Amino acid sequence: MDIDSYARNFFAENPDIEVLEAFVIDVNGVPRGKWIPRERALDVLTKGMAIPRSVYALDVWGRDVNAAGLAEGTGDPDGLCFPVPGTLSRVTWLSRPTAQVLLEMRNPDGTGFYADPRQVLANVLERYKKLKLTPVVATELEFYLIDPVRSALDPVRPPNTRDGRWHTGQTQVLSISELQDFEDVFYGISAAARAQNVPADTTLRENGPGQYEINLNHVPDALAAADYAVLLKRIVKGVARCNDLDATFMAKPYGTQAGSGMHVHFSILDEDGKNIYVGEEGPSERLMHSVGGLLEAMGESMAIFAPHQNSYRRLTPSEHAPTYASWGFDNRSAAVRVITASKPATRIEHRVAGADTNPYLVIAMILSAALAGMKEKTSPGGAISGDDHAISHEPLPTNWDYALQRFAKSSFAYAALGPQYRGLYAACKHQELAEFALRVTDVEYDAYIRTA
Repeated sequence: MDIDSYARNFFAENPDIEVLEAFVIDVNGVPRGKWIPRERALDVLTKGMAIPRSVYALDVWGRDVNAAGLAEGTGDPDGLCFPVPGTLSRVTWLSRPTAQVLLEMRNPDGTGFYADPRQVLANVLERYKKLKLTPVVATELEFYLIDPVRSALDPVRPPNTRDGRWHTGQTQVLSISELQDFEDVFYGISAAARAQNVPADTTLRENGPGQYEINLNHVPDALAAADYAVLLKRIVKGVARCNDLDATFMAKPYGTQAGSGMHVHFSILDEDGKNIYVGEEGPSERLMHSVGGLLEAMGESMAIFAPHQNSYRRLTPSEHAPTYASWGFDNRSAAVRVITASKPATRIEHRVAGADTNPYLVIAMILSAALAGMKEKTSPGGAISGDDHAISHEPLPTNWDYALQRFAKSSFAYAALGPQYRGLYAACKHQELAEFALRVTDVEYDAYIRTA
């Protein structure tokens, strides 16, 4: 069914819809877009919506990044955006009847605009397509439910349970009773996911106070997997607000509690639909070469996997957040976990990225590294046992500045993302880094205002 027929059917079946939220995803994974009244929605869906190209190169505060080359000196022209198939759906958490659609920007010749993160991933998948290979991808997203945020300076607090208690420092991992305490929130998330065709699967209580995880099903379409991740983030935040709470995917909202990650599971199918990661006895050579590629590119990819100043607080020992480019069999202490519980489900779990990342860019870097490893037949070296990193594995960058330096000079990032996008991303992140350098923290005042 073409988009015109699909859109007309959607609005015929949803006669109460008053407004359409149409949005793209920027470099930081933030939705940016417009509200379109119902009477103009069909035009937008069939003819496209104009939006400044510079929207893809904003810093995390929503400001233009002139060094990215899309704003200052260009006249800040518009690009035309079109619906991503299958993403026109209802927004269930707003009081006003609202629909939403995810958009992607195209050039005048119909090709994807290079600065659209969705196009970055599409370019990587084209390389797989030429080899008649299909990645099967799923993400797991961790997040915190918190009391409503009153200001940027207001400390985060866990929400009250049904009996009026705040969550304490207890981990209560996999607690069923704490899922029940927030039954309305998780029911709302589940209902919204169904309404938006987001294949949400398991929900579980995680390690931190008010921390939860939602898993998404594996799909043989990595672009769709990334779409589902960004849509799930919207759902979780929207439903939390509807229940007088907030939700944050910040990598480390509490300094002494567990951080939030986005774990990426993937396998690869050949043209006959067979999992190429399955060997005669255990993982195949191509799986092991993929692991080798992932480890080799990991240090240069950290600016994508840990994109913010706060991201590096999560990467500490003993928190199931990796600090070395290591791998292991069914080992959650490793950066790359090889899962071989059953042959059909043989896969790789990449455990480095935080929940604060852009899913399109994370998956693009992971799949590029796996492909490079298979092409070069890269050895992964020895597997770790437990959390023993005595085997020679590269320590991962532990600060934002160093990670950005490596990324900006990376030949791997140049090949994976393209030279234009590597430059755009580095420019956005360097502007953010420069802003942080100007901010004096409360810790510095506490330590030095009287003693220095």
